Amino acid sequence: MAQRLLVIEDEPTLARLLSYNLTQEGYEVTVEDHGTAGYDRATREPFDLIVLDLMLPGMNGIDILDKLRGQGIRTPVIVLTAKNAEEDVVRGLKSGADDYITKPFGVSELLARVSAVLRRISGLAEEVQPEAVVSASTIILGQLEIYPERYEVSLGGVSINLRPKEFEVLLYLARKPGVVLTRDDLMNAVWGFDYIGGQRTVDVHVSSLRKKLELDPESVHIDSIRGVGYKLVVSKKRAPVI
Repeated sequence: MAQRLLVIEDEPTLARLLSYNLTQEGYEVTVEDHGTAGYDRATREPFDLIVLDLMLPGMNGIDILDKLRGQGIRTPVIVLTAKNAEEDVVRGLKSGADDYITKPFGVSELLARVSAVLRRISGLAEEVQPEAVVSASTIILGQLEIYPERYEVSLGGVSINLRPKEFEVLLYLARKPGVVLTRDDLMNAVWGFDYIGGQRTVDVHVSSLRKKLELDPESVHIDSIRGVGYKLVVSKKRAPVI
């Protein structure tokens, strides 16, 4: 069965180009040219991936992404951003985007990124989910409690709302508390070996995580190791329950 892709893009020429080339690759493509209509479609129907422009009429791409992730919809999303719009890239990643492409872009780059994200998601479904069934658990580190099956985190008894990728970064750090993990370690573990984006993606998610962990910085925080990576530091920690 062909994988289903939703393209939310209001520029007619680009929308047709995306639809044509993705269809030629064997994907089943649905196109919406209005933000609100795209959001409604994404919540009503199952898709394997969403290609989302950030500048849309009705509802912009960031708002769509925020609402989808807020409802627990984890469909992978590749956002389309304007050239030199680093702020948009950061906002998109913080809102839960899986990857981004800067306009103008080549068709081959788009197809490569779509394929890479779908392969990574497929790999997670095959390898991680069955494992979670037999190791349903809570990871407890000091005042930090992580529930991998439910994508939930609490610190000092207070729930912390994390985006999916923020949660996965924290989970990876929490499985090796006190150990310095490189940006490449985090990139490969969370985004996959074939992720095309740069290490800036890791830094953005760690920065966002730090702000959310400020609820109890004396209990847990993320240290930067200059030129190397990051480590999770927990005081009065208890051994993780796995």
